[in-house]
Amino acid sequence: MKTLRSTFGAVACALACTVSPLAHAGLFEDDEARKAILDMRQRLDASQLRLTEELRKSNEDNAQLRRSMLDLSGQIEMLRGELARMRGQGEQYARELAEIQRTQKDLSQGVDARLSKFEPSKITVDGREFVADPAEKQEFDAALAVLRKGEFGPAQTAFLNFLKRYPQSGYKAPALFWLGNAQYALRNYKDAITNFRLLVATDSEHVRAPEAVLAIANCQVELKDTRGARKTLEDLIKAYPQSEASLVAKDRLTKLK
Repeated sequence: MKTLRSTFGAVACALACTVSPLAHAGLFEDDEARKAILDMRQRLDASQLRLTEELRKSNEDNAQLRRSMLDLSGQIEMLRGELARMRGQGEQYARELAEIQRTQKDLSQGVDARLSKFEPSKITVDGREFVADPAEKQEFDAALAVLRKGEFGPAQTAFLNFLKRYPQSGYKAPALFWLGNAQYALRNYKDAITNFRLLVATDSEHVRAPEAVLAIANCQVELKDTRGARKTLEDLIKAYPQSEASLVAKDRLTKLK
């Protein structure tokens, strides 16, 4: 019995020794697990805190960005309005400029038209081109119109006045020719001869020169100066052999006695 108790005691002691290290090891492992869990929680809390802070900052940044976008949108609208206003002003200025340019053009054309009444211009008479003042042209045309009406006295006066006023005019040769014709019609033969001869002496190449020489011969015939008329006709044929006046002169020579 004693032996059995001793044996049981020894077994119990051995079991106690065996269980005790295992229990100690389990306690150690629980502490480590708790520490690991706590450490993990701390890291998770820190991560959560960091994520929360980053999220807050991101939200603030997004809010600031939205405000900036709203401000930018407002500025863009303001710029659009300003651009539209400036475009409207530009169109108005363009219309006003176009109106000013039209007015200036009208004024310029009006001035040019008024100046053209006083400025010299190119004139062509009897195949000759020259420059004449508007008043000069108007006066010559008026004198010629009077002659064509058969008003020889007023025509003579008009051409004499014209030649006095414009002694170097490009109209000089035509004016002398028509003055001589007016005087011939008035039977003022001597003055007519003087003016016809002046035409030939002034411009012997003028298209009216052969006619002027023929007119001189006609005046001489009217003055009964047959010899002078014959000499004038002969000179005409020599000086202007290709002219129509030369053909007439040849016919007149056959009839002069």
